[in-house]
Amino acid sequence: MKTRTILILLFVTLGLCQLPLRAADGMEPPVPVRTVPPVFPDELRRAGTSGVVTVSILIDEKGNVQEPKVIKTTHEAFSQPAMDALSKWKFKPAKQAGEAVAMRVNIPIQFNNKS
Repeated sequence: MKTRTILILLFVTLGLCQLPLRAADGMEPPVPVRTVPPVFPDELRRAGTSGVVTVSILIDEKGNVQEPKVIKTTHEAFSQPAMDALSKWKFKPAKQAGEAVAMRVNIPIQFNNKS
């Protein structure tokens, strides 16, 4: 469980690194403060399938996840579990000039089958 959480945080961090932010903008990216791992679909676990789902989310001014939308997936059966997990995440919101602002980010959710 601890390894899965570390992997999730790693992928979230990598996903946030894709943001087009510059220090000169005075923009601070959102930071995850609570993550929930996705439920691995049983049929894909039995089949030994691994994959990744990239989900676009809007993080509002309060750090809540809004409007999850799958933008890329290696297997459709991973999509809903990824969106369900992300809907339970909580973030420290992005800030611009010290004020909390909403920001859309892409988060990759990894499904590793270690059978």
